[in-house]
Amino acid sequence: MVKPLSVLVGCLLLFPIPALCQDRISGADPRDVATLDDIIRAYYEVVSGPAGEIPDRERDRTLHLPDAVVGVPGQDESGRSQLITMTLDGYHDRFGGPRSEGFYEKEIHRVVHRFGNVAHVMSTYASSTTPGGEVFDRGINSIQLTWDGDRWWIVSWIFDSEHPDNPIPAEFLPEKG
Repeated sequence: MVKPLSVLVGCLLLFPIPALCQDRISGADPRDVATLDDIIRAYYEVVSGPAGEIPDRERDRTLHLPDAVVGVPGQDESGRSQLITMTLDGYHDRFGGPRSEGFYEKEIHRVVHRFGNVAHVMSTYASSTTPGGEVFDRGINSIQLTWDGDRWWIVSWIFDSEHPDNPIPAEFLPEKG
């Protein structure tokens, strides 16, 4: 006689739970991941907030694949530019403490290149210390995403800030009108 537990274990070994079902495991809010617009909105909401608040690390995890890569520009010991890469948890460990002042980042323009289940979003941002406040920084987030048939996932992202030697090209700025 076959025991029900043996059948269940056998089925799980023959038909493992697909990694693509991780949104149920990760607890993603479907309103955060159903469309490119949704996941980019959630991406900016996670990083934004008032002084003293800690970014929502758990919500951020639901947007990213477990092995997502984050790239942060920096400089080496000699002052040369370099890109420091890390996991999402590494990013939060390094930069995710309570905000010393308000930080609000919003998207001001977007260029999307999509082919099938792959998308690359060049998302131009503006940062301020209050919602809608005076902009103190602008730059571009380069975000790579994948569609698993049910939802979007962030695979990786890197960014760079605008400065006098690195102006944002017109193609990545809103049209004046």
